Amino acid sequence: MRVVIGITGASGAVFGVDFLRRCPAEEKYLILTKWGRYVLKEETGLTEHHLAEHVKKSFSDEDLAAPFSSGSTPFDALVILPCSVSTMAKIACGLADTLLTRAAAVALKERRRLIIGLRETPLSTIHLEQAAKLSQAGAIVMPIAPPFYHRPQTIDELVEQFNAKVLSLLGFETALAWKPEALE
Repeated sequence: MRVVIGITGASGAVFGVDFLRRCPAEEKYLILTKWGRYVLKEETGLTEHHLAEHVKKSFSDEDLAAPFSSGSTPFDALVILPCSVSTMAKIACGLADTLLTRAAAVALKERRRLIIGLRETPLSTIHLEQAAKLSQAGAIVMPIAPPFYHRPQTIDELVEQFNAKVLSLLGFETALAWKPEALE
């Protein structure tokens, strides 16, 4: 599986970092936005170089000549985690002025999986309309809202449980099922 991961300037960079580390896809590629770089450093102390070991290659968000800006470069999924409301708005309106928004436009037009880990609260009516528009176009919009079924004791456990849900949406098996014994 080939997965493209986008990290924007929304708060919650730890979700993107954890996803990069946990995602078992054979090929992972990173698109880190300008503000994604800033928030990554502010919130985690990490830089793009720290993430390099978890991806096959990173691409600049400004590089519209990069392979994922074209539908002729196949990928199975684009996961934007965390996704800012401004990035979501651009995608919902069809604006493809950066590599990340262009890759999202490609995912939608080619009917590839697009998962948007939205990080914002509260959501205005405009945000909700944009999320609904993307959902109707085939994207999965999932506000970053970690589950509490497993009684997490740490922030890392909260992040892990949310990302397990994202991984399950990509078809990967995860051990974090709610009440699996009820299936017996």
